[in-house]
Amino acid sequence: MSPFLPTPCGSGRRTAAFLVAAALLLGGCKAGGDTAGAATPDAQKGADAVLVEVAKASRRGIAASYAGTASLEARAESQVVAKTSGVALEVLVEEGQQVRAGQPLARLDPDRARLSVAQSEAQMHKLENSYRRAEKLVQQQLVSAADVDQLRYDLENARALHRMAVLELSYTTVLAPIAGVVASRDIKPGNFVQINSPIIRIVDGSRLEATLNVPEREIAKLKPGQAVSLQVDALPGKTFAGTVDRVAPVVDTGSGTFRVVAGFAGDQELQAGMFSRLSINYDQRADALVVPRNALLEDGGKPAVYVVREGRAVRTELVLGYDDSGWVEVREGLGEGDEVVVAGKAALREGSAVQVIGKASETDAAVAPSAPAAAR
Repeated sequence: MSPFLPTPCGSGRRTAAFLVAAALLLGGCKAGGDTAGAATPDAQKGADAVLVEVAKASRRGIAASYAGTASLEARAESQVVAKTSGVALEVLVEEGQQVRAGQPLARLDPDRARLSVAQSEAQMHKLENSYRRAEKLVQQQLVSAADVDQLRYDLENARALHRMAVLELSYTTVLAPIAGVVASRDIKPGNFVQINSPIIRIVDGSRLEATLNVPEREIAKLKPGQAVSLQVDALPGKTFAGTVDRVAPVVDTGSGTFRVVAGFAGDQELQAGMFSRLSINYDQRADALVVPRNALLEDGGKPAVYVVREGRAVRTELVLGYDDSGWVEVREGLGEGDEVVVAGKAALREGSAVQVIGKASETDAAVAPSAPAAAR
């Protein structure tokens, strides 16, 4: 059939209906495509928001403290030396042994000292007899008073020499000058010991001390009697309590520091020589407004945090107070309950949209390290 020939009436209506349906179908597909491609303002904001974790500014007790490091030392320690020379016949103690003050530690050969005692004693008795005879003769005017005086002086000198010989004999038994534990023993039986040579070291571990060299700016804050907490690397997770015993009243001109000595009760765990970390609490606030330390921005400017307000990050400068155990006191800039960003800070700018994905607990906020740069 020729395309120019007229078509039947029914066939024309069917063709028109087909064209209308096709047009409607194409229009619907185009409209659907435009709807899928466009985003609502809320959806766009959600796509651009930075995921953050927050913590609330809250009230709690906080302490001001000075922290430092020092090695523990025994308050009483004695390096025992030989007060006379001789061969060591006996060594009566071993390392680690507990000793009391006055207890014998070693015995040296006493023979030479005994002979000296006997010699001085004989000379002393001789002069005593001569002096007694001279006293009788001076009454009969057979001996001059000057001769009697000379005999008396000689007798006193002999008595002093005898006491010295007895003292030298006592030095052959080496005694403990203090109570404590034998830390080292440097002689063995049969060794020849020279006078004044160190032979045994005793440490009294019942009281330990740590000495801090503190900058002079802290001199008005630290006083005797203040509480001190101590931790040692050898005993992780344990904290020991002590007090400030002494504070030097002067500042060393060379170093610009003054000495602070803290005392601790010795026990089976703390030992002299341990490396320790100390914290001296010199003030405390019972109801301070605080935020976690890791909420502070590290941009080199004034202390500040990002506060979440109406879904956006607002950079807020702070006036800070004390810093203690992962918390910082806020004097000005925040109110109780304000939410500060603790994770996700690195991706934020003033006014950035944020989406809170979690709230840090008090413990996590205080002790958790800052998030990696990719996640902050």
